[in-house]
Amino acid sequence: MPTRRTVAKKKKHKVDHSMMKLGKHNVKHDPRTLHMHNYVDLKKLPKAPGEHVWAKKIPSKKWGLMLNTSIENCTIASAAHLIIEWTADNGRPIIPTDEHIIKAYSAVTGYNPKTGENDDGANQLDVLRHWRKKGIAGHKVMAYIKLDHKNHDHIKHACYLFGGCYAGFLLPKTAWHQPMWRLTSLGLRGRGKVGSWGGHAVAIIGYDKKGLTCVTWGQTKRLTWAFWDAYCEEAYAVVSHDFATKKGSPSGFDLEMLEKDLKLVK
Repeated sequence: MPTRRTVAKKKKHKVDHSMMKLGKHNVKHDPRTLHMHNYVDLKKLPKAPGEHVWAKKIPSKKWGLMLNTSIENCTIASAAHLIIEWTADNGRPIIPTDEHIIKAYSAVTGYNPKTGENDDGANQLDVLRHWRKKGIAGHKVMAYIKLDHKNHDHIKHACYLFGGCYAGFLLPKTAWHQPMWRLTSLGLRGRGKVGSWGGHAVAIIGYDKKGLTCVTWGQTKRLTWAFWDAYCEEAYAVVSHDFATKKGSPSGFDLEMLEKDLKLVK
């Protein structure tokens, strides 16, 4: 009879991050993109909690891969993870299906699931536009707001007020096997070079004084603030009724002004 220790070893699943799919294109700039400082005056808001993590009831390895080990769709997978988090925190978790993921990825990129053609990843801004206009898994977002990703207060407030943020990284090869993403002794040289692995999008669902919590490749992962500062390329607050329905308009958020600006953007 196998011992309990032997059984545990057999059940252990080791993930080789060097084999994970990425798929985030370099940041895309659009002067029409709304910016957080237009809607939230951080000086007037209560200080964000020192730490906060959403979706605590979801087991760390039960988020679902969203096909991101098969295709270069991290930009869609991370959006799906935010949908899961928002709906879970409102008591009605919605899990997008593989069909939902493929439909959204194909709509944004022209990906052909039968031939594999156009599996080249996507730009986060293009995904956000599709998410707002057409929806992902039947869920549209009201708006997206660009954050100053170097401003930790922006990230903390966005995570706390809007239930997370949609972030993009230029990952280094040193991140391949790290249980927690952090800077190494290489700094930004060699395998630590910015983007030496590639571009990757994740859902940020929490933070504390040591770092942040993201969802990627079907599970939560921790990263340090130093890693964030070195490798994060872009971040957005995403305004969704999936999250705001229960709480109403987030404190300090100028919803009326945003609605007027959205009409101009269209």
